[in-house]
Amino acid sequence: MEPHRNGQQRGSIRIGLTVDIIRKEDQHSNKKTRGIVQEILTSSLSHPHGIKVRLKGGLVGRVTEIIGDDDSGDTGKHP
Repeated sequence: MEPHRNGQQRGSIRIGLTVDIIRKEDQHSNKKTRGIVQEILTSSLSHPHGIKVRLKGGLVGRVTEIIGDDDSGDTGKHP
């Protein structure tokens, strides 16, 4: 299993990944929101505060941690 990764590199983030983000209004409290990436909003290759994404459902924030694939179909059970 791959270890958790931070979200500072655009190349590590793709649509369908499950990530934790911090929304702008939650920066003071460091409250994280977990969701699935719908769109990558940052165009640069990296950002020191995390790549900005839009989650399914419309929330926008900077990725603090990459949790894993949502679209892989992997349930954690092996045949």
